[in-house]
Amino acid sequence: MTVRTATVVGAGIGGLATALALLRRGWQVEVLERFHDLTEVGAGLSLWPNALRALDALGLADRVHAQALSESRTGVRTSGGQWLARMDGAAHGGAVMIHRAALQSTLAQALPAGVLRTGVRVSRADADGTVVHSEGSCTADLVVGADGLHSVVRQTVWPDAPGPRYAGYTTCRMVTHPVAVDGGGESWGRGERFGYASLPDGRVYCFATVTAPEDGPRVGLEELRERFGGWHTPIPALLDATDAGAVLQHGIHELPPLRSYTAGRVALVGDAAHAMTPNLGQGACQALEDAVVLADRADASDGLHEYDLLRRPRTQYVARRSRLVGRVAQWSSRGAVALRDGLVRAAPADAFQKSLKPLVDWSPPACEGRRPE
Repeated sequence: MTVRTATVVGAGIGGLATALALLRRGWQVEVLERFHDLTEVGAGLSLWPNALRALDALGLADRVHAQALSESRTGVRTSGGQWLARMDGAAHGGAVMIHRAALQSTLAQALPAGVLRTGVRVSRADADGTVVHSEGSCTADLVVGADGLHSVVRQTVWPDAPGPRYAGYTTCRMVTHPVAVDGGGESWGRGERFGYASLPDGRVYCFATVTAPEDGPRVGLEELRERFGGWHTPIPALLDATDAGAVLQHGIHELPPLRSYTAGRVALVGDAAHAMTPNLGQGACQALEDAVVLADRADASDGLHEYDLLRRPRTQYVARRSRLVGRVAQWSSRGAVALRDGLVRAAPADAFQKSLKPLVDWSPPACEGRRPE
């Protein structure tokens, strides 16, 4: 029996998960990562039930749960602390919070020795499965573009595809020293937001989102204290527990919808295919879904086409919803903010949780009873 080969470009969450999923299907896989060290630092992420089911399909659910913390009380508040909407963390099967670096490390450690090649910079990919990189070139039955927002694979295989666009706001992410907090969530002001969630080691992951021009000045800890120091408890204490060097600022970009995620022997996953704003906490979750579905379909005669048909509508739907939430949450005029807060507060108590159902009720193909071909 001929062993099929795959080259995965990028060792982020989507790339590592795809490599592991393909290996579990009997593929011979190599992962090419341009950095010498894996660099996911300084941030946390939520893993919703759809992502946890994908990790279960990869055989990693128990390992991830051991490093994660279940989210309890969460929801949306005003800058003064009044609740606009609440959600039970156990709804839809529960979500967990984990440091991004811990998830990436867990995925990397699950790969056999020699699969991950660091310090290899890819310069182009072709639809015939050829990848040109800093150490030569290779050809595989499948090339997976998992190289993020500025994907070289996407740019060279789809040279006419639209590039990233700025969402209109910038986000500062930080991890505090250990602080005791009760629950977590997000608070909305006028053109500003602040969110936080506890990590398993007692530290707290925080983010602050500010409407700003793309080329605007950097936002540091002192400006965050000026903007958010008068907001409700425990936001001031979280800022006091943060080192200035721990603040990582990133302008928020998204990828306009692509017409296809596949061409020839090439498939895109994660941000390379559908980089989305972080407003629904689904970026990493959708990348994990991509990995499981691509591996499930890759052996089929028309598998990449089926992968595209399965993943593109769903991920672009999630991206649209996330974009809309971000726009509304960043409203800044007094009238618009009063209208927004009033409508959210007046919504039925279970509206928030019901709105999440289409996002988190996904299950891997194997869980739906499909057998590999």
